[in-house]
Amino acid sequence: MCGLECFDAVTRELDRRNLLKGALAGGMAIAVATAPKPASARQMPVIANRVVDLTHTLTPGFPTYSGKSQLEVETLTVFEKDGYNTKKWTLSEHTGTHIDAPIHFSNKGASADQIPADQLVAPLVLIDIRERAEADADTQLTPDDIKAWIEANGPIPPGACVAMNSGWDRHVNSAKFRNADDKGVMHFPGFHDDAAKMLLEEADIVGIAGDTISLDQGKSKDFATHLTLLPAGKWGLENVANLSSVSTKGATIVVGVPKIKGATGGPTRVMALM
Repeated sequence: MCGLECFDAVTRELDRRNLLKGALAGGMAIAVATAPKPASARQMPVIANRVVDLTHTLTPGFPTYSGKSQLEVETLTVFEKDGYNTKKWTLSEHTGTHIDAPIHFSNKGASADQIPADQLVAPLVLIDIRERAEADADTQLTPDDIKAWIEANGPIPPGACVAMNSGWDRHVNSAKFRNADDKGVMHFPGFHDDAAKMLLEEADIVGIAGDTISLDQGKSKDFATHLTLLPAGKWGLENVANLSSVSTKGATIVVGVPKIKGATGGPTRVMALM
């Protein structure tokens, strides 16, 4: 018969074997959980060593389409008196760097809270029209610009966001950002309606982004690009910053949309992963 010492030795050996079995099973479970899953058409690996903030800091004086302030900030409590700081915001959804949800220009489109999360992380296609915009404030991103990008870089990735870099963000602290003339007509770049139609017909995009106050050029009277893009279930970003710091292709855009029920848009934190 095995004595106490023998019994202890056997117990330790069984414990050791059970521990090894548990570790093996755990390792297999981790391997299964972390194993790559088949990628859908709108999924791609994101490997980044740099994050570019594409968001302007929002203040009550930030330029708006109407020319009137769309943000009020009220202090409710202060740390010195109340032990904590809080503020109340009163603002329009379409202020600062913000998203236009499909419902903004349609009767049945998705509101901001209904945009699927997997459509808010997307390959970023950057089309540079800065040279033209410098010479002509009324220039637009056209189908020819899209074709030129494709010739130089290959097809637009599935599920992409196509961004216009006109360099207009550098005017954000001056009257030139709105660039209104004596009749109140604004002059700044935007997407041509034909470019929006081309992206809908020939590419699989989730949305577009621009560095000006509107997706349409400033002097537009019919919002043709809005009316083409948003009712098709796509979103648009306006007043995007720092696009000149982003590569032409290969970046991933991350769009932090406020999840407020029924919202037609909202101030948005936008980042590019490089």
